[in-house]
Amino acid sequence: MLIAPNADLSAHAVSLNAPTAENPHGYHRLIGGTVELGETHRKTIEREVDEELGATIQDLTLVTVVENIFRIDGVLGHEVVFVYTGRLDPAPAAGGATLTESDGSVVPIVWRSFNDDSESLPLYPGAVEPWVRSIAGLNGKGVG
Repeated sequence: MLIAPNADLSAHAVSLNAPTAENPHGYHRLIGGTVELGETHRKTIEREVDEELGATIQDLTLVTVVENIFRIDGVLGHEVVFVYTGRLDPAPAAGGATLTESDGSVVPIVWRSFNDDSESLPLYPGAVEPWVRSIAGLNGKGVG
């Protein structure tokens, strides 16, 4: 998955996902996808960004690896997430941007503030929050 900051490090690109039983107002998720057989995690994020956004990633850097156990519409899920950072080229538009999932569904892309204390939608995977904030130089109370 990718933490994709904008040029001034005020926000990062995330997908805006439909409501679920656990999140009746929807949720934000980092951009990314599933590793295919014979593919490295680095190649996966490059391929996913190309397929879903028609973009490349500049300055791609591995940040961390997190384990995510979650429920979506009551179904238990488990994933190991390689978290990268890098700038999207071209960057999604400030409004009306979308990505196309492998099943053909179209999902909005929005810019989520790095200083997201007032954000009502959760960000998934949740374990990435400290890493997201550190990229923009934020700590738990604001600018660090």
